[in-house]
Amino acid sequence: MSQKWNAALLQFDVSFGKPEENREKVRKLVERLAESEQQPDVVLLPELWDTAYDLQRLDEIADENGEQAKALLSWAARKLHSFVVGGSIAERIGDQVYNTTYVFDREGQQVGRYSKIHLFRLMDEEKYLSAGEQPGIYELDGHKVSSVICYDIRFPEWIRTYSLQGANVLFVCAQWPHPRLNHWRQLLIARAIENQMFVVACNRVGEDVNNTFCGHSMVINPWGEVLAEGLQQEEIIFAELDLSLAEEVRGKIPVFADRRPTLYKLQ
Repeated sequence: MSQKWNAALLQFDVSFGKPEENREKVRKLVERLAESEQQPDVVLLPELWDTAYDLQRLDEIADENGEQAKALLSWAARKLHSFVVGGSIAERIGDQVYNTTYVFDREGQQVGRYSKIHLFRLMDEEKYLSAGEQPGIYELDGHKVSSVICYDIRFPEWIRTYSLQGANVLFVCAQWPHPRLNHWRQLLIARAIENQMFVVACNRVGEDVNNTFCGHSMVINPWGEVLAEGLQQEEIIFAELDLSLAEEVRGKIPVFADRRPTLYKLQ
């Protein structure tokens, strides 16, 4: 079980309502990454990288059972011999559409999925998307890791359930807009500190008809230190994660042992 991972975050502009164009962009980024000197152990993509927020056309453009995204992400995992946390896509299941993350191992086998459970009313998600009901926790190379999507990071009680199950990495994919860049940075750092876990967060850049997206994809260690941060441009952000650090931090500041859950009355 390796204790060190090299992470690569694919921060890019997403074409509004053009899934095939976006899939081709991902293919090209993977090819570029395969030729890079920095070979990743884990790759993360942004939220809704296939459709962007063209929610009104999801009946037409959502990916049936996620089949096209799964094929592409499985290929990427095999091509890079890397774990792939596939951002999220518009996944159609029957007459419902979900905002869903797929996770693949180095051999291209799907090992996890997560559908966004907190739908963001300011972007009308609840009108066009169905909310997930299951946690996103899974194992990669013997390590428990977890996933959330964008708005989910505003719900610390949800993310705490992951750390209580032993997750030492939280992957976040997002389409986080201005003017809330400061919220993005502060929330991610807080989630890392309070859960004593790595936070690996990939945001998009570019614009749609209503928003300008702020980029600043980040990798944060369990002390809350920012290991890497992107700018507001297309780029691949690299950082090394020493996964043993989570256990070390949890040993020095015993937050979980000192909890008093019988007094916490969440409603």
